[in-house]
Amino acid sequence: MKTTESDSLHHDLEKMPVEDLLRHINEEDRKVPLAIEKQIPAIKALVEAIVPKMKNGGRVFYIGAGTSGRLGIVDASELPPTFGADPNWVIGLIAGGDTAIRKAVEFAEDDRNQAWKDLQQHAINDKDTVIGIAASGSTPYVVGGLDDCQKNGITTACITCNAGADVISVSDFPVVVVVGPEFVTGSTRMKAGTAQKLVLNMISTSVMIQLGRVKGNKMVDMQLTNTKLVERGTRMIMNELKIKAEEAQALLEKYGSVRKAIDNSRN
Repeated sequence: MKTTESDSLHHDLEKMPVEDLLRHINEEDRKVPLAIEKQIPAIKALVEAIVPKMKNGGRVFYIGAGTSGRLGIVDASELPPTFGADPNWVIGLIAGGDTAIRKAVEFAEDDRNQAWKDLQQHAINDKDTVIGIAASGSTPYVVGGLDDCQKNGITTACITCNAGADVISVSDFPVVVVVGPEFVTGSTRMKAGTAQKLVLNMISTSVMIQLGRVKGNKMVDMQLTNTKLVERGTRMIMNELKIKAEEAQALLEKYGSVRKAIDNSRN
């Protein structure tokens, strides 16, 4: 039996007081970062493969179904506002299309050929990297998509939570985070989903830093889409240029980004 389908270590959940439920969920969640730590070498190898390809015009695609697909879309959608990344650099695809982001689309994940069709809509090519996200590691949409990518010379990777999963055999860079049985048996939106989210954070953040989208430890290319971010950007400029708030804000308004404000003020 797959680890992700194994029986929970906790029983009679409906009889537990709320505090016990919360403490036991937290107990299980603490296992996730420890499992990820074991996979840092695998994650490192993947990041180091992605960066040169992206510098050469390549993109990253996430493919997944259900929770896994949604996590990929969330990660991809956060990169433009956080790092000023082009929305086409990292793209999340989910079995069942956009409808599946909010509602389950019956049997969408069971079509082994659909992921390749979805990728072809984006003119997928050998400069790109495709990361399959599948807690079970057996989702046909993901396995079939990665298999088709490999057949076409496209770099593949996966994030899964089962050792020996089908998806590993079609991945050039497998990341296998075995977090153990879920608190609610088979509910991979819990520990497995948390593991996938953390690994996606590690991959995309490291890639963006390697691509020069961070200065020091600051998001100097972030999009200024609300008052909080404008205030944050103003503080960055104040601290970097050693100037007052009014002057920093004026520079930010003039140049539209923290990086441009700092660079142009120094030239």
